[in-house]
Amino acid sequence: MPKNNPTFPQAPLDDYLRHLPLAATEREQMTDAGSFVELHRRLAGDARAGAGDAVLASASRRLAGGYGDELAGGLATDAAGHARLAAAPPIRRTPVIPEPWGCNPLLRLWRRLTGRRNSPPPRHDLPPASWQRVASLRRLILLLLMLGPTALATWYMRDILPCCDWSFSTLAQLVEGVPPSPWHSLGTALPYLLEGSVLGLFALLFGWVSAGFWTAVMGFWELLRGRERQHISAAGLQAEPIPAEVRTAIVMPICNEDVARAFAGLRATYESLAAGSELGRFDFFILSDSGSADIAAAEQQAWLELCRETGGFGRIFYRRRRRRVKRKSGNIDDFCRRWGSQYRYMVVMDADSVMSGECLTTLVRLMEANPEAGIIQTAPRASGRDTLYARMQQFATRVYGPLLTAGMHFWQLGESHYWGHNAIIRVKPFIEHCALAPLPGRGVFAGAILSHDFVEAALMRRAGWGVWVAHDLPGSYEELPPNLIDELKRDRRWCHGNLMNFRLFLVRGIHPVHRAVFLTGVMSYLSAPLWFAFLLLSTALMAAHQLLMPQDVASASGPFPAWMPWYPREAMLLFYSTLTMLVLPKLLSLVLVWVKGAGPYGGAIRVTLSVLLEMCCSILLTPVRMFFHSCFVIGAFLGRSVQWKSPRRDDGSTSWGEALRRHGVQTLLGVVWALLVAWLNPHFLWWLAPIVGALTLSIPVSVLSSRVDLGRHLRALKLFLIPEEHDAPPELRATERYTRENRRRALGGAFVRAVVDPLGNALACAMATARHGRSLAVERLRAERVTHALAVGPERLDDRARLALLSDPVALARLHLQLWEEGWENWLAPWRRSLGGLYRSSGRSQPAPSSQAKPAADGVLLAG
Repeated sequence: MPKNNPTFPQAPLDDYLRHLPLAATEREQMTDAGSFVELHRRLAGDARAGAGDAVLASASRRLAGGYGDELAGGLATDAAGHARLAAAPPIRRTPVIPEPWGCNPLLRLWRRLTGRRNSPPPRHDLPPASWQRVASLRRLILLLLMLGPTALATWYMRDILPCCDWSFSTLAQLVEGVPPSPWHSLGTALPYLLEGSVLGLFALLFGWVSAGFWTAVMGFWELLRGRERQHISAAGLQAEPIPAEVRTAIVMPICNEDVARAFAGLRATYESLAAGSELGRFDFFILSDSGSADIAAAEQQAWLELCRETGGFGRIFYRRRRRRVKRKSGNIDDFCRRWGSQYRYMVVMDADSVMSGECLTTLVRLMEANPEAGIIQTAPRASGRDTLYARMQQFATRVYGPLLTAGMHFWQLGESHYWGHNAIIRVKPFIEHCALAPLPGRGVFAGAILSHDFVEAALMRRAGWGVWVAHDLPGSYEELPPNLIDELKRDRRWCHGNLMNFRLFLVRGIHPVHRAVFLTGVMSYLSAPLWFAFLLLSTALMAAHQLLMPQDVASASGPFPAWMPWYPREAMLLFYSTLTMLVLPKLLSLVLVWVKGAGPYGGAIRVTLSVLLEMCCSILLTPVRMFFHSCFVIGAFLGRSVQWKSPRRDDGSTSWGEALRRHGVQTLLGVVWALLVAWLNPHFLWWLAPIVGALTLSIPVSVLSSRVDLGRHLRALKLFLIPEEHDAPPELRATERYTRENRRRALGGAFVRAVVDPLGNALACAMATARHGRSLAVERLRAERVTHALAVGPERLDDRARLALLSDPVALARLHLQLWEEGWENWLAPWRRSLGGLYRSSGRSQPAPSSQAKPAADGVLLAG
């Protein structure tokens, strides 16, 4: 079977020339080249270059033809004399050595008793700060505020539960009495077992709700009065110039992300910073862990276009790791190891992060003004989504979030959270104390730490440095998942990571507050199966009384089951107390919006209506999340591993088929549960209706809430409106504009173009990182890779082989030369398809570019 396509109207060499980025006169001079090797020798200006080396030698000339003098400062040569594009600064290595975890206190005690040394205790770099006594006093008050209402509510719950007498004499008779039969013993003990379990779960969960309630109340108080002596704030901070020696790196780890969106946000951030006078104090690093060759090739092109359009060469850098370990934390470690010693601070961003230049410079000034601070976390504001679900979540985080963030800061002060992005970090103590070793052991809770941010904050505080939340600092933005299913996929990763982190609860030297952070991280997901178990046990308790109690005792009338004893006053008091703790924080948030000004939220009436609608939707969504989180926790303990995939960065709707697959089981559970309760006691169904009703309606709720048209329709009605939509900041407007432009101009098949396209191949060869020396083994491996790639074509070439080619400039150049020389249509045809309408046959007349104009190649048209 011939490799060339006989119907193609132009010879491969002429077609190749037409796509070279050359001026008309230069292209005319190359038409008499007798072969591809001679053509590349002429381009390289080296008549003696070997066949494979000629393609590598011509890469500089091809890049110069495509991009002019813009790359002159970045082009260099490697040890073999091949073109290399300096996408990253020179390396100045710093050791990053993680400390092995000592998770078992009994093992540490045994080593001490047997005379063996434990690892030395962590060193505190700073003396105790003045705010620590205030923080300890506040947390003691919080503990009392939690335990007091919880104990009282549990006492009321004990009286409300149906028929068990928990007095000491009754329990003694139960234990000492001789049951007449095993069945009688079961009937006597079962209610006590069920009620005891319900009481225990109720106390734990009520304490959890109480902690959130008091956090929101203190957040409301702090935001209402608008002043706090003990917090880090930009208010009153002098806008003095940042000293020249204070260098800050803005690092954005990415992994198989939406290239158009990620680079658009970074460009908006860069331009916002460039609009001020402090750009010279910052460098930007794009740290890629992408395992898809198409995405990796698109990232390289997007980085180049970003630098061209912003003039960011020498200030915006790109690196893709070939050895990807420890996920995001490993990527940050790699940056610290290579370049961390050159910077005093680093700002970590996610692929969906956008930050204003004023926010970035203020963070640096806050660090300079607070030399004991190791991490300062901003409170990112969610924006940028149009689906109904995402807009509800954006509204909820924008309205309710400030209370919770300010409340956490009030109780924690300098022992606060770090969320892994949109935060500034002091690099030197981070390198010395925050490197993460894998968790010891085997199984799904061992190995590389998934939720690294909480652990890094705990290690920074253990070393004596403060971890703060600048909750009142504007200009920090992020995006949320577009629908319920995507949010649950993210939650599964977070659930697994938080369960892993709890193994560090007893690590020596961790501050008690950060031990509590590990505990709250676990409880944020463990509370779901606890609530689920509480509801199931309550149903079982009702069933036991219906089936085991005499019918005259179990008879009921009205909305409440008439179990004995029944205390309606205490029951209603407990019910309304719990409801108040759940609803009052949202109402306080609404009051705060009224006080501060409801105009950016659509006005007082619309924001009130939005809050009420959000509360109704929350009633439908909370049981669904409870079910999934329970499955995540159970699956983790059963040994099911989790795949770490990047979330969606665009608006995506849920199809009915996908919703049926994801929510079918819980829909069936809701129907069966409702029928069972209705059969046992229809009056109890009124109390359970919000749970079983939400589970039953989960499929249509998931589908309808993911619709973009519904979200935009409500936005037109000014419902779920947030200030970032009412008057969008320039950074968000720029991000949206650049994302649209990038997606409109971007072409598919980036890896194919890196192999086939003349200019795309030159860029890929210049940015390849695996620059091996000459050896028989390396040459044999390269030959095998090129032969295999030619034979199978790009569609059947797996990502591992693609990445190996993309990383090796010699193999990439040889593949480029051979496929054009021999006319391998399995590569050339996908390249033509990737160009779409840009590909023009030789039968159509082409206007010759002016010799003075900057030449452009048909084969490359990518946005930055």
